[in-house]
Amino acid sequence: MTKKRKRQEDFQKVKLKVGKKKPKLENATDTTFKTKAIQIPEQLKEDGVLPTQNRKLNIKDLLSQMHHYSPGVKHNALLGLKELLSQYPFVIDAHLSSIISEVAAVFTDKDSSVRGAAVHLLQFLASKIRAEQIAPFFPLVSAHLSSAMTHISEGIQEDSLKVLDVLLEAYPALLTDRSVILLKNFVELISHQQLSKRLKSRDKLSWMLSVNPNRRVTSQQWRLNVLTRLKKFLQAVVDGSSDAEDEGLQEQKDNSNSVRNPICISWKLHANNQQHIQLFESGGLRPKMNSSFRLRCDLYLFMPFFFFFFLLLFRSLTSVIDSAEKGLSSAENLKGFIEIIIPLLIECWIEASPAQSAPILGNLLESESQQLMHQVLSIIHLLWKLTKQHDETYKMELWLRMNYLVDFKHHFMRHFPYSLQDTVKHKKKDPCKSNRNCMKSSNNIDHLLLNLTLCDIMVSLASTSTLQTDSTWLDMIRKFVTDTLQDGSKLNSKQVNRLLGVTWRLMQIQQNKVATEPLIRAVYTLYQQRNLLFPVRTLLLKFFSRVYQKEDLRTQRIRSRSKVLSRWLAGLPQQLALLGLRNPELSNQLIDIIHSAASRSNKELLQSLQATAARIYDPLEGTLVLLPAEAQRRLVQLVYFLPCLPASLLACLSRCCIMGRMSSDLAATLIGILHMRSSFAGWKCQVQDNSVNDVDYFSFLFSTLIGFSREELTSLQGIRGKPHISQTQLSPIRLYLTDLDQFLHHWAVTEVICHSLSTIPSQSQCFDILQTGICKYLVGLVVIPDSTAGSVLCAINKLLDQACIISENLHRFLASCCYSLLYFLLTIDREDAEHLQKRDMLWRSCISALALLPRLLRLMLQSLQVSRICREELPVVAQLLRLLMQHGQLRSHMITNEFLVQQIIKDIMTLKSGEVQEQWLTDLHYCFNIYLASHPQTPGPINTVY
Repeated sequence: MTKKRKRQEDFQKVKLKVGKKKPKLENATDTTFKTKAIQIPEQLKEDGVLPTQNRKLNIKDLLSQMHHYSPGVKHNALLGLKELLSQYPFVIDAHLSSIISEVAAVFTDKDSSVRGAAVHLLQFLASKIRAEQIAPFFPLVSAHLSSAMTHISEGIQEDSLKVLDVLLEAYPALLTDRSVILLKNFVELISHQQLSKRLKSRDKLSWMLSVNPNRRVTSQQWRLNVLTRLKKFLQAVVDGSSDAEDEGLQEQKDNSNSVRNPICISWKLHANNQQHIQLFESGGLRPKMNSSFRLRCDLYLFMPFFFFFFLLLFRSLTSVIDSAEKGLSSAENLKGFIEIIIPLLIECWIEASPAQSAPILGNLLESESQQLMHQVLSIIHLLWKLTKQHDETYKMELWLRMNYLVDFKHHFMRHFPYSLQDTVKHKKKDPCKSNRNCMKSSNNIDHLLLNLTLCDIMVSLASTSTLQTDSTWLDMIRKFVTDTLQDGSKLNSKQVNRLLGVTWRLMQIQQNKVATEPLIRAVYTLYQQRNLLFPVRTLLLKFFSRVYQKEDLRTQRIRSRSKVLSRWLAGLPQQLALLGLRNPELSNQLIDIIHSAASRSNKELLQSLQATAARIYDPLEGTLVLLPAEAQRRLVQLVYFLPCLPASLLACLSRCCIMGRMSSDLAATLIGILHMRSSFAGWKCQVQDNSVNDVDYFSFLFSTLIGFSREELTSLQGIRGKPHISQTQLSPIRLYLTDLDQFLHHWAVTEVICHSLSTIPSQSQCFDILQTGICKYLVGLVVIPDSTAGSVLCAINKLLDQACIISENLHRFLASCCYSLLYFLLTIDREDAEHLQKRDMLWRSCISALALLPRLLRLMLQSLQVSRICREELPVVAQLLRLLMQHGQLRSHMITNEFLVQQIIKDIMTLKSGEVQEQWLTDLHYCFNIYLASHPQTPGPINTVY
């Protein structure tokens, strides 16, 4: 019992009471813990400021959903991306790489709605992302596009064309850099390689058109869609690799010798190691590249073998890389693509061409067939343009003629010309619809452009040496072109551009007058149409100008002037006079052509220009004063080429110079041209007989010097009072104060006139003529413009010498002008900034005249009868005397007239007697004692006078 109790005591059970907690065991583990929040501000800030769209998804969430298996999720993600990026455009720059890669990846998605949303998003992104931004990621975009174009699914292929449209519109240069791969994709979209036992032995595989019945559209419509994009792509290639003129008026290369552009080298940059000169081996187009391979010395026995192997490998790799990078700019690549695509295009043409039983007056085409044929010809035309951008153009043209002329004649010219089958019912009668050249299809592709494109392709295959062989189809094209130009239809600029290009090529193929004159006459018929569009008129002017220059380059022995061309040239001056300011760009083109023909002494044009000169150089409504400065400069230069310059025309030119409607520099140019046309230019031989009469020339110079017409001077005599008139009681002449712009313009012209007068050999006779004009037209006037008075004094100072004899009337007139000008200068308000700028120029002219003519100073001092003036003018007279005494050039003349000065001062003191002596009177007294009374020749100090 005792042992059992002890055993129970060791393991005694604890009894728990109700409501009490269970006691903790001694070996129990404490599982309690405490938590605290950990704050990471930067990470929270980055996640917190990411903008979201309406579904509260940020850019990372949306991009992650692009990998979802569900098409609906991906479609919503694309829509959310467009919504987010339109609201927050700055997100595009921050996540550009991810956006581009994810959007490009769904180009090949199986769901059409996802692909459609991707195209819309790509179109939105193209308007926000610049080409230089997307350029690093464009290889990825191009790879996905190429994958979509060559995909096995027809729907993905169709949507890839939409992607291509977006990229061609936004990034044509980036897309055309990968032309080799994309051109192959275009070919595979409409064709497949022809595999047969017959072709296995050939080096080149042939391609044939493919037909897929699973497509939603017909095979012809699918080819039309593909060829339309191919045309846009080739147009981008042409635009990116050509700096030529308008496609219809490009110069054809008839010389087999290649012409390469010179390398422009700046020796200053080269000396500073800022520019490196790349040398080319054997004058070729590829740089000489050195191999970077290095051989071990212990392999010298195998050195010839290794060197030959590596050289071949390096050249082959270089050739492949260069060929891939150049694309269609490589002649080999271009030839290879032409050999593949031309047969396919001919097959497309055969499917769309009209039946054999076509009408005689024109082969009618269905709208879809015409579109397909138009795309076929446009692609060939662009390929032809690319061939002309290579150095060996002549060899390329021979290769094209040898390979494709027979097929083109058989298929293309068989039913030429083509016309549209009009099945649309017109609700309103349109006069343009009755014209066969204005008939258009539903997508605005007219048959005339199709025919002209065909003509352009065919004439590029002909030359002077093949004229006899090609005479049959060339006559067809020549007749079609002539009829189109003469039928009076309204043509747009694209049609006219292509039409003139074909006409120019026909004139180059057959250059005799019998063949070219009807073509020029037909173009002139189109030129005579009224209300031509500006681009059309511009193209016609360029065409005639080019024909004229080409004709003028011929030697005099074989030159045969076209009568139509002479008639066109003779009508240009009249058109210029009628056009005026209505179209400045067209006026500039007319002026350039007239200037070019006038410089070549074209008789018909010079006669017409002489007859129209009065209207062109009319000072009020003439072309000269209406056009901008650059056009005015060209018109002024035309004055040099006029056969005769009558007095009426010189009067118009004088008014143009002084009215301020052309710049003073341009007026100086005109005066210089007239001086060169005069007999005083110093020519050793007579250039033109009686071009400018001496009397008319002096009349022009005098009228321009005065700056105002007789009618304007007469109208000024009735003006009284300020602010336009400066008047003093001591001078009979009142000054009309001109505007500052008018004054500065007149003064600049005056300096040029004075220079022209000073170059005349007989200065005394020139001075007599000027004196006669002043006495006849200016002496006796009461109101004279300040610029006119200053200009007269400036001319007198320039021409006066010891042999000149000045009349008493001119002396008194000049003395009155000097005092009126000096009084005006001394009474200008300091706040009058406009007239203050005249001070230096007028002051110099007055002082120079008083220094050159002592009698002029004496007459002016004698006119200072202070007893006849009001007291307000006395300080002005005193200030004038003080300035004259202080001036170094007038010191000796003032000493000579000391008695007159003393008398004037005495009269002033008499009027001011009994009053407080003012400061101006004290200054006058001081200056007289310093400069005159202290001189040894003076009779005594001024104090004896008082």
